[in-house]
Amino acid sequence: MTKRGLPHPEHLRLGQILSGVRAQLHHEWVALLNAYPRTGERALPAKHLEVAWQALDAARKELEHLVHEEHPAVAEVYDYSPYEEHRAEVRVPMKPGSSGGRAPFGQ
Repeated sequence: MTKRGLPHPEHLRLGQILSGVRAQLHHEWVALLNAYPRTGERALPAKHLEVAWQALDAARKELEHLVHEEHPAVAEVYDYSPYEEHRAEVRVPMKPGSSGGRAPFGQ
């Protein structure tokens, strides 16, 4: 039995989520580039984030091909690259980590 893929509304939802996560990863990557050297051992976290958002871009590109193949009548260019106001928002908790006694983020 051949799998049919995702329904178009699920492609739209996934596109919103992946584009929001990608935007946040890119933002954090830039923050690391500004905080740490670009070479050497201290540059590794930024390099790993770069690899992560590039892998996310590759997945979005492949999914964009699939949505056009699966739903040619309704698929649009913006399904996996939505405008900023249609991207999912990544929320940062007030208290990072799981300890109840930690200081609020940014203090």
